Amino acid sequence: MDKKGIFDNPKNIKILLTILYLLCFIVFTADFFVHKHTYFDWEKWPLFYGVYGFMSYVGLVFIAKYIIRPLLMRKEDFYDE
Repeated sequence: MDKKGIFDNPKNIKILLTILYLLCFIVFTADFFVHKHTYFDWEKWPLFYGVYGFMSYVGLVFIAKYIIRPLLMRKEDFYDE
């Protein structure tokens, strides 16, 4: 007997994605109306924190892939010797 999970039904996935997109839209629009207590002038730009967070994430991925991975990677036959 194969028990089906909640995410096996495509209808549930559509509902979940709709809720996710709705929450993203609410947070996106709230950024224009919420007063921010900023220290620097560029923090007042609309969507600054979202763009800053996304660029930081992308930067970390590239650093991990192209700088850290080659330093830590071993040869394929490392354990065969």
